[in-house]
Amino acid sequence: MASRPVMQIDPDVGIPDLVRRLTEDSKRLATDEVRLGKLEMRENIKQASRGSLWLALAFGAGVVAMVGLTFTLIAVVGRLANNYWAGALIVGAVELGLAYWLVKRGLAELKEPSYTFDASRESLKDTAAWVKRAH
Repeated sequence: MASRPVMQIDPDVGIPDLVRRLTEDSKRLATDEVRLGKLEMRENIKQASRGSLWLALAFGAGVVAMVGLTFTLIAVVGRLANNYWAGALIVGAVELGLAYWLVKRGLAELKEPSYTFDASRESLKDTAAWVKRAH
């Protein structure tokens, strides 16, 4: 069985000394917490900026790829229709329709709140009722 460390207590230490030590320890703890928070924030910002850079590069590559795909589709549809202007108009109309659908879907998602105080209150009421039933 492991033995516990024994804490030495000085019987001559008065309450004012104990309060002073407690105050100093609290200040040191608060300072250390702020320092730790700053370090964590700095690390999070660095990681977020690195992730943002990769997302920006991926977005740029995706745009270039989509432009190339659009030109390819225009050439294929234009060759099938024997008119490249018709191919460009058809592909453009399809891409505009797709963009319209994506925008409508995105706006619909933004209209529905994912987190509300009313929902939280209801959830807390359900939890409280569950706890009362459990006891």
